[in-house]
Amino acid sequence: MTTELPRIVHLASGREWRGGQRQVLLLARALARRGINQTVVTTSGSRLAGELMAGGVPVHAAGWHRGFSIRAFVAGLTEARREPCLLHAHDAHALTLAGLIAAATDRPFVVTRRVDFHLRRPGFWRRANRVIAISDAVRRILIDDGIEPGKIVVVNSGIDLSSTERIRQAPIRVELGLPASGPLAVAIGALVDHKDHQTLIRAAFKLRSTHPDLHWAVAGEGDLRVALEREVRDLGLGSVVHLLGQIAEPLRLIRDASVFVMSSKEEGLGTSVLDAMAIGTPVVATRAGGIPEMMDGGAGILVPRRDPDLLAAGVAEVLDRPDLAARLVATASKRVASFSADGMAEGVLQVYRSIVIER
Repeated sequence: MTTELPRIVHLASGREWRGGQRQVLLLARALARRGINQTVVTTSGSRLAGELMAGGVPVHAAGWHRGFSIRAFVAGLTEARREPCLLHAHDAHALTLAGLIAAATDRPFVVTRRVDFHLRRPGFWRRANRVIAISDAVRRILIDDGIEPGKIVVVNSGIDLSSTERIRQAPIRVELGLPASGPLAVAIGALVDHKDHQTLIRAAFKLRSTHPDLHWAVAGEGDLRVALEREVRDLGLGSVVHLLGQIAEPLRLIRDASVFVMSSKEEGLGTSVLDAMAIGTPVVATRAGGIPEMMDGGAGILVPRRDPDLLAAGVAEVLDRPDLAARLVATASKRVASFSADGMAEGVLQVYRSIVIER
């Protein structure tokens, strides 16, 4: 028997374009393919709004430029009052709106937690009908912070596996000012504290003497850019470590890499690792948050957090041992099939249905 769902009203602040916003887009597209009635309330003029509309997903755009936005609240309240619905908050700012709208309309709401940070204000998290954790690591943090275990459901983030087959074949290195050939280590991620690019830069320093032709490309933007530029300069790595900023086609860069590196000290899951696994680039990553859950069974090399020596050793091992790199890629290609966007959508739909049945 199929449980009929009400309209889904997604709330996603969407001011930036990072992993969380990409997951909202992938989920909404997958739900649209299943004929789910939905609307996404998000920031007007944002990339998320544009991508959703281009994909035919209904959007209610609002001037959402701060954590709490009256305009976004009114937009969400308007959507919630139109007809019976289920609210889905996709970030902490959206959760505040969802909690207030739910209180005003008696609509149920679910919230997704994508990071393995401790909650600063658990109030609305505790009031949600369900909390979706993107990994077991995130689930454990939520339980530690007092969220009722029975309310938490693990639904792993996913990627569009078919997108790796549609990557433009033209090499991207020269376009980005990188050497056309030679070994290349690539990292994708915002330049923020929990991504710990400082450890990555220090790993690059460790390998400077043994692998002088190795270049490092870091794609992403963030508050720590100036500090990281200073670190690169102070260590004399300006000719081999390239901070590229935000780039339009990160999958092309991952495809051209010799090794993909993730140096995070905290990470809910890390979908750029999944991208590398799907594309066929060997991965070296830290044992942060949900990363080991993706790389289970030898799908990459895992090293301790905040240890540039062992991160460097992992990268060197991949570069120096083509047989090992091939084994990692082969295992990863099988493992990544468990992390598809369609699988994520089915898991989220089960959460929605459980709330409908409960009410």
